[in-house]
Amino acid sequence: MVTEQFRVPGVSCQHCVHAVRKEVGALQGVSQVEVDLSSKIVTVVHDDAVDITDIVSAIKEAGYEDVTPLGTAC
Repeated sequence: MVTEQFRVPGVSCQHCVHAVRKEVGALQGVSQVEVDLSSKIVTVVHDDAVDITDIVSAIKEAGYEDVTPLGTAC
C-alpha cells in the first residue's frame, strides 16, 4: 500500500470532506481517504495500481481545482 498526500486549499467544511471522500474513494484500489480541514491536506492510501493523476482528477471532479501533490507520506 502507498500513502500519498495532497494540499487542497479549498476544503473548508464537512461537505468538502464528504465530496472528496466520495470521489477519491470510488477509485479502484483506494482503501482510505482522510481530509484534514485544519491543514487542508488530503491523505490517500491506495495500492500500486492507482495513478496519482487519477487521484488528482478525482479531487478536481469533487470541485477543487487547486490540488498540489505533496508526495508519499511516511
